Amino acid sequence: MDPLTALRQLAMQGELDRITESGGEFHFGSSDWSFPCTAATAFRCKTGGFYTLDALVFFLRHYSLRHTDYLQSATQHQVPAVTFPDRKPLLDYLFGHTSASASIAVSLAPSAPAPAPLAPSSFDEYRPEDDPAHPQTQVSLDTADYVSMIRALERPLKDRDALLEAKNRDFYAVYLASTKREDERNRAEAHQRKDGLVAKTRISGRSNDDRANDKAGLAVTTGSALGAVPKQVVRVKGVPIIMVPSASQTLITIYNVRDFLEDGIYVPSDVKAKAMKGSRPDCVTVQKKLSRDRAAAVGAYEVRDKPSALKADDWDRVVAVFVLGKEWQFKDWPFKDHFEIFNKVLGFFMRFEDDSVESAKVVKQWNVKIISISKNKRHQDRAAALEVWDRLEEFMRSRSH
Repeated sequence: MDPLTALRQLAMQGELDRITESGGEFHFGSSDWSFPCTAATAFRCKTGGFYTLDALVFFLRHYSLRHTDYLQSATQHQVPAVTFPDRKPLLDYLFGHTSASASIAVSLAPSAPAPAPLAPSSFDEYRPEDDPAHPQTQVSLDTADYVSMIRALERPLKDRDALLEAKNRDFYAVYLASTKREDERNRAEAHQRKDGLVAKTRISGRSNDDRANDKAGLAVTTGSALGAVPKQVVRVKGVPIIMVPSASQTLITIYNVRDFLEDGIYVPSDVKAKAMKGSRPDCVTVQKKLSRDRAAAVGAYEVRDKPSALKADDWDRVVAVFVLGKEWQFKDWPFKDHFEIFNKVLGFFMRFEDDSVESAKVVKQWNVKIISISKNKRHQDRAAALEVWDRLEEFMRSRSH
């Protein structure tokens, strides 16, 4: 009988405790079966070669341990360990759950030795490596499955489920950043409204004493030629107004005027309209952030696109207009012609620099400033916005003197 069959018989009977070790041999109960501890069995290892008898006996005595603990114990006792892929088929075969296994090669396994007398002297002098009946099987380095050997010693620290749980990771930082941006935007809008009130006070807040002095000065110079024809001074009373076209085919509309004038970035109107989900504002307050003249009095402007909604007093506050190049844009304006419009109001025409000349053919006949921007080079938008602010500030200074 070979060692594997003898071991299986005792395992099926539940008599593994009857296996004793003495003098480098295992003795199987009261029978005369005895085999060297290092005798190769018929059970082939996944990594090549056959398991030795001491490896299988040690495994049967400790198979209830976790595989990692079993490997540590086998290393401490200097016993070859059973690999993890061989655990289940080996247990099923030894305990009789299966009658055969693909890993068993009886014809290739060394034959079992004949029962030997239990003389102490023979135990002392017996050397398995010198026994020609039990050649030692060595694992070939070329055919060894190093991956299985490494995996058998590995201890998993994280699996797929543990990585998906993402402990100590959340989106709280993203939430804080979003909240911070929203707070900054709300503060900026509140600051813009405050600047609008300050601008209104600075422009129209002349004291009664100043007005009395102006009247006295005019009375003194009444008889002179200069006093006979006093120069009419147009002063802005209230927050200045910038008009933009209500058409969608123009570059600057009520949707994207704030991004262009405040931040110096051109955003297409349709993109901003989608972002605002179709809500069309009647009035947009624009703060002068890109001005080179920090001492300028006006800090905010109102932007509107509906001339019919303006009252008679509101037209005195209109200081600039972005023209579309179409006559119908000025249908509801209280001026008789383009000469009068652009003599009182500063005009701008926005176009792409690679547009055809025909797009500005009509506008060139008007007293307006043509501002060209690139379709793709957004870093050039700031220079165009600064040019608008520079001309607007110069125009405001000329109206206030």
